[in-house]
Amino acid sequence: MMKTIKQIFILSLLLIFTNLYGQQSKPLIYKINIQENIGSNTWVYLQNGLHQAKNRNATCILLHMNTYGGSVVEADSMRTAILNCQLPVYVFIDNNAASAGALISIACDSIFMRQSASIGAATVVSGQDGSKAPDKYQSYMRGMMRATAESHGKERLVQEGDTLEKWRRDPKVAEAMVDERIVIPGFADSTQILTLTASQAIELGYCDGIAENINQIAVQYLGYSDYNIETYNPTLYDKIKGVLMNGVLQAILIMLIIGGIYFELQTPGIGFPTAIALTAAILYFTPLYLTGYAQNWEVLLFVLGLILIVFELFVIPGFGVTGIAGIILVFAALILALVGNIRFDFSALSLRQLFRAMMIVTAGVGMGLAMIVYLSSRIGKPGIFRRVALVSDQEGFVSVPLEPLTLVGQSGVASTVLRPSGKVQIGDQFYDAVSLKGFIEKGEEVIVKRYENFQLYVTKREHS
Repeated sequence: MMKTIKQIFILSLLLIFTNLYGQQSKPLIYKINIQENIGSNTWVYLQNGLHQAKNRNATCILLHMNTYGGSVVEADSMRTAILNCQLPVYVFIDNNAASAGALISIACDSIFMRQSASIGAATVVSGQDGSKAPDKYQSYMRGMMRATAESHGKERLVQEGDTLEKWRRDPKVAEAMVDERIVIPGFADSTQILTLTASQAIELGYCDGIAENINQIAVQYLGYSDYNIETYNPTLYDKIKGVLMNGVLQAILIMLIIGGIYFELQTPGIGFPTAIALTAAILYFTPLYLTGYAQNWEVLLFVLGLILIVFELFVIPGFGVTGIAGIILVFAALILALVGNIRFDFSALSLRQLFRAMMIVTAGVGMGLAMIVYLSSRIGKPGIFRRVALVSDQEGFVSVPLEPLTLVGQSGVASTVLRPSGKVQIGDQFYDAVSLKGFIEKGEEVIVKRYENFQLYVTKREHS
């Protein structure tokens, strides 16, 4: 009896092992869907998909594509990731691979198309009205398309005893997808951007096979008689992260960080601007940190910069080296968090990535300054900003002294805490004031040192 049980147990283990081994021995195709406009979302999907395919020991990666294009910036990042991928990456163009989609497709090792699909039309257009962008943008896109086509190298052909070399994918064809001035005889004249059908792409070497479904690709072209297929399914978190990594939203978050810090310093104790700035900073750095762009030291650099700025405003009179150093650190942290690096290794950093990061941060800071100017002009006036005014005329305060020069040298009393901004009472009037030396507690005597920018600058009165 025991011998029979033992035999059954061993047989069961053998069956389990055989089943597992059989599953593992089958080729694994890892599929990533690219079926929306190219942008931060698709960039996140591709990154995660490539990583998971590697962890799953996939045999190859297949992009299932149907897109009319999108952002060139994210498309460039995606094509670079594909070119650097250690696994073979194929693309199945289900319907369209236009513009940025064409660039990504050309980066793949093999291109397969449905009979009704098309590829091309990669001219750079304006995101506002869809008009053709200036030639400098077209030139950049042309070069990128050409370099991507050339990355697949040349192949040797033997014709009539002679060995010839030709590009596997003709770079001129890739350029013609951007510039109508490039003529491809029989396919595009000097008046039209090149867009290829599946059969035309076959003729020009830009399609490796026509298929109606993924199974046909696997069996007919990849030679897999039996295979497994897994699909990358983005989670809700992936979608949120993709949205937060959009360049426009990142610029808006920077605007909120700058604006929140400024208004908290101008209206100490309110707390609402601080909450906005902190929330924006968390939303800015968190997806970058989780994706691997922002490192610990870059986040610490940002925090240190804020500390230096606050230290300069609250402790040191005027605005000097400490404040400037703080601003530089904040700017550097915001920019460096947008570019990939590991332990100060920037070897893979391209000028394009650095330029993009600088443009996002500059745009965010510019919008922040514009917001500060606008909201400052609205504070105290009828509307939703009346309540956040430093001074309310209805409560007996005035924001601008009627005779400011006559107040210099006069003594008064701090009617609120100055951290460093607040209010002081001189005579029977209340004025906006800024402390030149540290905090001034409510009720302490002050003396007016100067008047600038519609504010009084005061120091604590020293008693002999």
